[in-house]
Amino acid sequence: MLKVNRRKFVKGSTTVAGGAVVADKFLFGSLSGVTAAQSPEVATGVEDFVATTCWIGKQDCGMIARRIDGRVVKFEGNPTNPRNVGTLCPKGQAQIQALYDPNRVKWPLVRTNEKGVSGQWRRASWDEALDMVADAVSEVRARNPKLVLWQKGRSKAKDFYDDAFVKSIGSSKLGHGAFCSDVGYRALEYTLGTHAVLHPDFRYCNYMLSWGWNITNAGGNKFCWLTWPRHMVKARERGMKIAHLDPRLRSAGPFADTWLPIRPGTDLAMALAICHELIELGHLDRPYLSTHTNAAMLVKPDGMIAKVTVGEGEEATEVGLVWDEESGTAVPFGEVENPALEGEFEVDGETVKPGFQLFKEQVEQNTPEWAAGVTGLDAAEIAKVAREFGENAQIGSTIVVDGVEVPYRPVGIMAYHMAQQELGFQTLRAMTMVSMLVGAIGAAGGQLSDFTWKIHKNYAKFEKFTVEDPPYDFVLNNSKYFPINTGHPGMVAKVMNDPERYGVEELPEVAILHMVNPLNSFPSQKEYLESYHKFKFVAVVSPWLSETADYFADVVLPAATIEKYEGPISATDQYVDAKTLRIPPMEPLFESKGEIDIYMDLCEKIGVLFGDEGYISVVNKELKLVDTEFALPLDEKPVVRDIFDRWSRAQGIEEGIEFFEDPDNGTWVKGPVSPDKIYGYVADPPFGGALHRFYGESLLDAQNQMKEKGAEEIYWQDYVALPAWRDMIMDSSPSEYEFYLISYHQIEHKQARTSFVPMLAELAPGARLDINPESARRLGIGDGDTVTVESQNAVTGETRSLVTEATYCEAIRPDSVAMPHHFGMWTHPQNEGQGASANEIYFMGEGYMTNTADQTFHVKVKVTKGSEA
Repeated sequence: MLKVNRRKFVKGSTTVAGGAVVADKFLFGSLSGVTAAQSPEVATGVEDFVATTCWIGKQDCGMIARRIDGRVVKFEGNPTNPRNVGTLCPKGQAQIQALYDPNRVKWPLVRTNEKGVSGQWRRASWDEALDMVADAVSEVRARNPKLVLWQKGRSKAKDFYDDAFVKSIGSSKLGHGAFCSDVGYRALEYTLGTHAVLHPDFRYCNYMLSWGWNITNAGGNKFCWLTWPRHMVKARERGMKIAHLDPRLRSAGPFADTWLPIRPGTDLAMALAICHELIELGHLDRPYLSTHTNAAMLVKPDGMIAKVTVGEGEEATEVGLVWDEESGTAVPFGEVENPALEGEFEVDGETVKPGFQLFKEQVEQNTPEWAAGVTGLDAAEIAKVAREFGENAQIGSTIVVDGVEVPYRPVGIMAYHMAQQELGFQTLRAMTMVSMLVGAIGAAGGQLSDFTWKIHKNYAKFEKFTVEDPPYDFVLNNSKYFPINTGHPGMVAKVMNDPERYGVEELPEVAILHMVNPLNSFPSQKEYLESYHKFKFVAVVSPWLSETADYFADVVLPAATIEKYEGPISATDQYVDAKTLRIPPMEPLFESKGEIDIYMDLCEKIGVLFGDEGYISVVNKELKLVDTEFALPLDEKPVVRDIFDRWSRAQGIEEGIEFFEDPDNGTWVKGPVSPDKIYGYVADPPFGGALHRFYGESLLDAQNQMKEKGAEEIYWQDYVALPAWRDMIMDSSPSEYEFYLISYHQIEHKQARTSFVPMLAELAPGARLDINPESARRLGIGDGDTVTVESQNAVTGETRSLVTEATYCEAIRPDSVAMPHHFGMWTHPQNEGQGASANEIYFMGEGYMTNTADQTFHVKVKVTKGSEA
């Protein structure tokens, strides 16, 4: 297969795009598969431009595609898009090479050899390939549609993929969030009701804790890269201070005022120590705690909140009791303005305490000196950060924003991917409580989470857990293992490999993999290699032959890259409300198709495209076209462009989809986001109607149920009402495994799907092990030496190893090593020689996942000079 570097591409992009031939023509074909309209032989030199959005990154930055005779020759940023305001990161510029990659899958492929080894393929028509997928899906749907598994890695049109397709065929669904930041999402859904993690209000924030944030080399909460760094730089110019908590200094060096090189996985101890200091110093927003949280509710000796029934009949509801100091009695929450947050009282013969009092007592031991021993930080630095956070909170102050008076607490935390650690759920709970103590949640300059205060459905769901008896479904929903369950693809693999162990009777039989590559992109390859043998049929939707497809796909359906319609896509930067669409800047290359077309074709063959419960009907509901003049007819197969034209006109855009195609537009900017959308205090109702769960009663109730059902301690130990430190399981590995391995993101790449783009591979060419020079020299390892990195599973004793190159890095803790996570692929020729992925030696499962079924990205390793061979 042809290997193209950047210099060759720049020198002869027309040749690469129009006539390159791969060595294995039968498998990948050649670019002669383009249509006549795309062929350079009929070039006339007509230049034009079309608006679109970035496909290769996370946040869908606005772009302008420059075309010659209908072929894209350059991408530039679209200045109308609030997220990137005309800029592009290296991925955005380089994705033209992904578009014209001669190693794309060019037509449907059907496997001709056994699974579990590198595939041999024959070319198929779309009709034949879709018939094969439809037949496999239909056979299983007739018995149990939930045994069809749709799994995504990236989904840029949720309404059409996650919702319309999954709902119309009735399948099960798995995402990639268990490997991203979803444990943080679960913690915030539980605590505040928001579907996000943490970020500050950069517009007014004066003091930020950059907690595991890769600042200018990654995105952050909900965004990819360009937006948050831009806000951060503006805030720095305004004078905002940054304390950076991370085992690596990363790219924070030019921006952080303080670096606290915290030991990996000990962030919970740090958060508890900050809480301890805030309480000791009196930096408490008591009105917020007593009014907008359950911190004042009285807790009985069994850990349950004392409640009283209010109302009668169907209107009756249980309300927590608080202590009215004026009357000296317990009254329902909401009846008194300033209930007691501290003290010990007696109600119905039982001693009760407010939830805040219990937390205050619990963190008395979590002093900076104690935390220093856990985190490896200096106690004085821990105390300083806590003091500065409290002092900068300006508790009690207000500010006028766009004519609205808003509580002003200019302190906040940025945290996202760092949530994926063993104690991640309670860590993010404790970090959120840091901001809760000073009343910064939803305040101007303070702690924000999502972009509005819309309350996620999990908030109500998490009020009361019901732990059921087996048999469980293969995701283990409502099980004694994970009452809160993100849905971990690796845990599904473990269940498939040993269903009896987990009380599961029915396993998935057909898998449709949408832009996902478990064998490479997910940790612990071993479990996937075993479990994928158990699928009767696997279909892969992707522009490239992934490692998972290579080993296990029966059919590969070639999806387009950027040359397709997707959306609607949010274009907000948090302060400006905007939407956009992905417009194909040219016709799909070769025989590829956009996924919406693929799924409509597949639904038609399955028999679920039309009718009241069909795919089109669900699309109408998701796009809010029902009962409008723009609703799609339920008995006609639509053209994708027409779907988005109807949606555009339903929004009141007279030009319809032409507005989004116009290079002078491309982004529908509605205007500034109003304060009542950004700031929880002034939302209607305040904070979206959610009472913030300072005390987690339902978590403790879930633990009790888990114990009753016979769950092992490793599952229930972190279902506690208040965050509490415990020793990490990985620390029980033998002492020879002296380093903590962490992995990180490089701005040049997005997961592994960019590592074969020549320009990006030239900028960030391969794997390495970042190691502190002091530690390396002690082991006789020089800069650039070949090293073996071996991990150890503290639960099972299993070891795994990889070989890579050591790179001296002063800005990392001596007890930690780090690897970028973008490499380790083998099917694409450009990946040759890029080295290993840290995923190869991470573990998955008990001890290496959170109590919410989310992956952790920490493990203890030893490093030795030379290769194991």
